[in-house]
Amino acid sequence: MLDGANASPLPTDLIDWLQANADLLDTTPDLASEVVPRLAGAGLFAIGVPASLGGKGGSTADAIEAIAAVAEYSVTAAFVFWGQRTFIEYLLQSPNEALRERWLARLVNGEFGGATGLSNAMKFLSGIESLQISATPNAGGWQLDGSLAWITNLRKEGFIAAAAVNMVDANGAEAPPAVVAFVSDSAGVARSPDLDLMALRGSNTAAVKINGVQIGALEVLHPNARAWLPGVRPAFLGMQCGLSIGLARASLRAAHNLCTSMRGPLLPRVEALQAELEQQAAQLKAGVIDGSFKTAAAGAFRLRIALAETVQQAVMLELQASGGRAYLQDRDRSFARRLRESAFIPIVTPSLTQLQTELQKHAPA
Repeated sequence: MLDGANASPLPTDLIDWLQANADLLDTTPDLASEVVPRLAGAGLFAIGVPASLGGKGGSTADAIEAIAAVAEYSVTAAFVFWGQRTFIEYLLQSPNEALRERWLARLVNGEFGGATGLSNAMKFLSGIESLQISATPNAGGWQLDGSLAWITNLRKEGFIAAAAVNMVDANGAEAPPAVVAFVSDSAGVARSPDLDLMALRGSNTAAVKINGVQIGALEVLHPNARAWLPGVRPAFLGMQCGLSIGLARASLRAAHNLCTSMRGPLLPRVEALQAELEQQAAQLKAGVIDGSFKTAAAGAFRLRIALAETVQQAVMLELQASGGRAYLQDRDRSFARRLRESAFIPIVTPSLTQLQTELQKHAPA
């Protein structure tokens, strides 16, 4: 397994590109089309994919560390990485071998964008939100209708997205909700312009409307969302936490460098938080790998909350260590970007508010 605190799975040329373009990725959509090909070219989407399926082997923990490594330089790129790699995870855990055979290599190689689309489904699983797409059976399979308000990695060059859908059987009776996939070039799929975000502008984040989209059995990731989603949620949430881990590491490293050079009094706090962060990351990866988060999701929820809080503390320590220079744009633009990036961590689905509500529901138990 990769030692995230001391080793990076990123090649030097990718690091150089991320460092040179992190601000552009955050503030403009100009380089959005380059992110997936660059990450694929570095072999990152193959991490945690079995070698027998064309991947590099390893585990989901290695994928978490790879996402964290990218997030140290650009949360925008890491957010895209999370979306692509999470859809790949759906394929790995889906019983639909034909769908996996058709799409896995194309996504690992970065030929197509993979969009998770299951934020709505994760909220549905916790009773927070109803499903936004319906599936009506017909002679060819099902017709999809509905919309999703926020999906990342909807590449204009082409994408495949996952969604949980309300199902009815041939007699019109309610059936278990399913998880399906739809492709950008299907008739009836309409992508909105990029959402007007305050940051992460290069992430191809948009809304999508689905009107009369036809799918068949080949596009069903799993016929029972309630049975399947708890099994994929640990990887969904664990890899998402890679954003927090990488961003916190970057801020704490910057703070540590400043404190060391200036012999500042913040150094003990910075080093204590660095140790706490690595402990949180280790606990997260262990829970994902040993499967305990599949049956005890509360542990994953608490770590997601704790890591988000660590991010906020890390950014504030960096600000205190930097002093007034952090407010001068010609001195340190990286801090301003990390500050904007940190504002996203608490609200990415499932948001901290949603997780805290879910934990409160289970508190009496």
